[in-house]
Amino acid sequence: MDTLRSSQQTGKESDVFRRRRKERADALDELEANGADELAEDAEESVDDSGESRRYNLPPAPRPDGPWDVSEVKEPGEGRVDLGGLFVPGVEGMELRVEVAGESIVAATVVLRDSAIQLQAFAAPKSEGIWGEVRDEIASGITKQGGIVDLVEGPLGWELRAQVPVQLPDGTNGVQLVRFVGVDGPRWFLRGVISGQGAVQPQAAGLLEAVFRDTVVLRGESPMAPRDPIVLKLPNDAQMVPEGVSQDAEGRFSDGIDPMRRGPEITEVH
Repeated sequence: MDTLRSSQQTGKESDVFRRRRKERADALDELEANGADELAEDAEESVDDSGESRRYNLPPAPRPDGPWDVSEVKEPGEGRVDLGGLFVPGVEGMELRVEVAGESIVAATVVLRDSAIQLQAFAAPKSEGIWGEVRDEIASGITKQGGIVDLVEGPLGWELRAQVPVQLPDGTNGVQLVRFVGVDGPRWFLRGVISGQGAVQPQAAGLLEAVFRDTVVLRGESPMAPRDPIVLKLPNDAQMVPEGVSQDAEGRFSDGIDPMRRGPEITEVH
């Protein structure tokens, strides 16, 4: 068994990924009745009585290449690190960092050399996916910060490729390139944030994309509001290494988690 070590820090989840009002059921039924071929590729829009455009979420799409629901995998813990709500594939030489909101672990970041992917799972409605809606919110938040966002169809489906304003170590302003990917599953949504060389070099991104695809989500049967984070846990054999408590970072994205922040680490030793 690999030797693991980790430390803890606090974070703060914003309100964006908390419960949001669901779209009217009769409107969704009407869209489904019109046939999937007539729907937009990445989102559905209609016009309400006020003339404003409104989005309707679609049912989750098939996932023939993952990521997986725990019911779809015979041995989810085989070759993966068990974090409770997520089973993250183990890759030689990787570091696994966890992000904490209050007293709960809500995200994990896999670091490989000069690239990283942050993984975070959320509860979702039974009959509709939320990735299209979440993309809009992330894009809006980044553009309000002065960043640039492009919607593209990548290896993992529709994703956002963003240039995010950041403050460099010397105090000057710069930008960081980040990819936001997401997949809707049965009653859950998995989001990935790719940073570093993986956000700009396809060769560097390949292994991180494979990690995302082979991740297993354990939603559980407990009632959860849509967009509530699926809480994670440290592996059973992880050894806690206490460190100083960090203050909340500024300029975070729409869910309050900063994917570029260095978090507590679980370093896999081979």
